[in-house]
Amino acid sequence: MRVSAVIPAFNEAAEIAEAVKHARAAGAEEVIVVDGGSADATVASARKAGADRVISSFRGRGLQQRAGAAAASGDALWFLHADARPSTSAVQAIRTALQGGGSWGAFRVRHDAEGWMIRLADRRSHRTTLPYGDQGIFVTRAAYEAAGGVPKQPLMEDLEFALRLRRHAGPPVRCQEVITVSARRWLARPLRTTLCWWSFPLLYRLGVSAERLARWYGAERSSPENP
Repeated sequence: MRVSAVIPAFNEAAEIAEAVKHARAAGAEEVIVVDGGSADATVASARKAGADRVISSFRGRGLQQRAGAAAASGDALWFLHADARPSTSAVQAIRTALQGGGSWGAFRVRHDAEGWMIRLADRRSHRTTLPYGDQGIFVTRAAYEAAGGVPKQPLMEDLEFALRLRRHAGPPVRCQEVITVSARRWLARPLRTTLCWWSFPLLYRLGVSAERLARWYGAERSSPENP
């Protein structure tokens, strides 16, 4: 089973090289970086780090992930954030999950910061059946196509994608391996970010549109790598 890692990025010159190297070290046979029009050295850094392909897309995490999935050659797709650092056993865990009868799944998350609020958010990833995008969602090509791909919406695309996958392919496999992700945006505004993390998924499932939530999120949605 060939696993393709897809990494959307926007102005991530400081992070993208490590993201590419970690995806490769984790065992991904193909690493695709999808740039959303960066004004910094993201593209050059990704190429220098050894990405198999660096392609351009309209800006927006969902759009960029769709573009990367369309360009990928793998039997399985693995969606990572530019500040994600998976373990070296991650791809083996993906193969075990998918060859064992699963169609999709995700990892546990640990943010690289301390504090009870951030640890509470991390613990959610240990038991959820609706993983967020920073949990490194992986999926077979067949299940991806059956679910219609990553939704084209301005916010909560990860939750909507998980809802569709669960509907079409059943519950996810919950891998015990940990992906370490940056807490940089939480550290900048911990209270507001924590509030968004916990309230927005509920509001979305209660019927508040992704477009309205994106307006409420406002300027903080400055990058496809924001939560």
